[in-house]
Amino acid sequence: MRLRIYTSLDDLSRAYDSLYAAGVGSSFFHSRPWFENFVRYALDPGDEIRIYCLEKEDAAATPVVALMTRRQQSPATWLNLRTLSSLSNYYTTRFEPLLDPVFDYKGTLRELVRAICEERPRWDAIDLHPMDLEAPFFSELVSAFEKAGMLVQTYFCSGNWYYPVNGQSYKEYLETLRSSVRNIAKSKNRKIERSGRVRVEIVTSCDGLDSAISDYEKVYSSSWKVPEPYTLFVPGLIRRCAQAGWLRLGVAYVDNEPSAAQFWVVHKGMASIYKIAYDRRFSDLSVGTYLTMRLMEHVIDVDRVQEIDYLSGDDSYKKDWMSHRRELWGILALNPRTVRGALGIARHVCGRSLKRAGNTLLRSTRRIAAAIRTRGMPTVQNSAKHTGGREKGGT
Repeated sequence: MRLRIYTSLDDLSRAYDSLYAAGVGSSFFHSRPWFENFVRYALDPGDEIRIYCLEKEDAAATPVVALMTRRQQSPATWLNLRTLSSLSNYYTTRFEPLLDPVFDYKGTLRELVRAICEERPRWDAIDLHPMDLEAPFFSELVSAFEKAGMLVQTYFCSGNWYYPVNGQSYKEYLETLRSSVRNIAKSKNRKIERSGRVRVEIVTSCDGLDSAISDYEKVYSSSWKVPEPYTLFVPGLIRRCAQAGWLRLGVAYVDNEPSAAQFWVVHKGMASIYKIAYDRRFSDLSVGTYLTMRLMEHVIDVDRVQEIDYLSGDDSYKKDWMSHRRELWGILALNPRTVRGALGIARHVCGRSLKRAGNTLLRSTRRIAAAIRTRGMPTVQNSAKHTGGREKGGT
């Protein structure tokens, strides 16, 4: 196999569609539409795309693996590491190398990592995230970087709550929820339906899409959410999902005014809850909960998905609707063979050691304080009673 480095998605031949298809089997975050929208709307000025690929040395240059990365521009100082990062950011919940399942992924990853680490000029650091901690490739990447001579640290990114549907109907799914959650949701449902003020629309195609996007953005701007860092990213992703048939954009209207909106993606049996928001003026009606239930009903009974994924975050409300949790982690590989890489190792290792020492000291202090509270300590006045009233002096 030979290593090829591409600097644009457009440079990848159609032969790479097979890698996209293999990766997207587990998540739409590995699809061509996702990366195309990311590159168009979520990059910063000066970002350099680098796609590391291993290809068979045959006439078709058959791709075996592709790792989507970028180098972000930063001032050249001794404190700034020359870092190769995954092509991911705030919008990404799942990242992984795109692998052809026909080939041995262990050997493939070792060869790819070795080639990246031997590239000149050398990288001071390689940072890949967020990745499924339990995925087989995660431990193999760690091992490959270590064998390539890098110091590897793994780090927690976020929790990920999900629900395996296992062929249930929507009604059966509701019965699996905690009784408190189920009863509150049903009572809110009845309250809204009795009011006659609320209607829900679920957009799944390009028909009426511009109006639905406008209503989504209106709700989002009136919600508690912080403004999007890249304003064109989400509308662009909505449009690409609509074109691919993956879109489930739900909007709830109160008296014909958009009050809640949720952007879900359904692909290959998985429903991913990507964005949710509601206008705080309508919080008394619980339109957000009502819209969630309508979309749950749609993806379970109509789309017949096998899994519902609440993506990143350990927000308490996600636990109400989901049943399982996995963790997303990152891999930071630091290069001891470069000056800045060695300095980075010193900072990270010393920083972790100091943090551990501080946490140990804090725990010890808390234990001592707890023991003092439990056993009690004589005050100066109490001591005076046992010393004949002397509060000063003595030997």
